[in-house]
Amino acid sequence: MQKKTKSILEELSNVRFTKEPENFVESRASHIIDSAINLIHYIRENFDSQTAFTLEKKFNNAIKNLDSNKFYKGVNRIKELKDVKNSFTVKQGEYKEEE
Repeated sequence: MQKKTKSILEELSNVRFTKEPENFVESRASHIIDSAINLIHYIRENFDSQTAFTLEKKFNNAIKNLDSNKFYKGVNRIKELKDVKNSFTVKQGEYKEEE
């Protein structure tokens, strides 16, 4: 009789990982916290101080209140303000809409 062999991928897909909840939470939290820190560094490097402060505040509130929409609304508001600012040019003290 010949023994049936399985591929490594088949074996790995059938393995049941039993993680301790504490280890799982620690691992996920570590990744999330590192990502959040990287995001805050990115925000501080790529936006002016007032906008960066606003985005950080929205980000922290979104996490605190378990509502990601708070952050998305803040980002959309900044996008809108940027679009409005870019659609106007200042010439001799007057605003003139670009064509």
